[in-house]
Amino acid sequence: MRVALAQLDIQFGDPDANYQQVEVAIQRAAEQTVDVIVLPEMWNTGYALTRLNVVADDDGQRTRQLLSKLARQFRVNIVGGSVAVARDGHYYNEMLVIDRHGQLVSQYDKVHRFGLMAEDRYITAGATENVFELDDVAAMGVICYDIRFPEWLRKQAAQGPRVIFVSAEWPTQRQMQWRLLLQARAIENQAFVVAVNRVGSDPDNQFGGQSLVIDPLGDLLAIGGAHPQLITATLDLTQVERVRGQIPVFEDRRPELY
Repeated sequence: MRVALAQLDIQFGDPDANYQQVEVAIQRAAEQTVDVIVLPEMWNTGYALTRLNVVADDDGQRTRQLLSKLARQFRVNIVGGSVAVARDGHYYNEMLVIDRHGQLVSQYDKVHRFGLMAEDRYITAGATENVFELDDVAAMGVICYDIRFPEWLRKQAAQGPRVIFVSAEWPTQRQMQWRLLLQARAIENQAFVVAVNRVGSDPDNQFGGQSLVIDPLGDLLAIGGAHPQLITATLDLTQVERVRGQIPVFEDRRPELY
């Protein structure tokens, strides 16, 4: 599986500019002959939470239409990061996953809201898992703060996904934790981690990028800088079976005790 990570500088509260740059990013990534393109968190609006009534995507329709069109056009799978969505009088931080045929294969509302960026005040928490298949490869997706809850990822990883996709707006001052947490999630779940972080800034935060591709042993296959860029990597999915065969942590679990 060849993946492309679109590390973007998101324009604060400007959906039109962001949809335009995502379209360009996906087109450029598709030119690299990749299987999956991954986008960062809240790429349509940034954390313009006080303006969600104006900038959030109504039921995710604009996002679905754009990503479905581009997936069909370029015959590529898209892990659509996440976008601010308005639905039934609530606002969600929502990940949409689209396959090569333009079909929605998964829709996930971020479960863990990050209080330091006021998500708990404006965003409604999700309550469902996010395990899916792309090109017959089992995968899962989580959003930013979710990675600090290993029990949430393990609950889903126990279903067998070989790739964990992560979309984030992770601030620069906690950049070291970003890398360490993701390497731990890869090692303990014996899966590839493909994690996209944004760059740039908003009125309250600076974001350092350093998007990562990590193998099931925790080794770095690719790392981004602190500027907008496209990062690509190839995942040897047979490595997952080899690693899980050597140290069978899923078989050795004692879930009746924890």
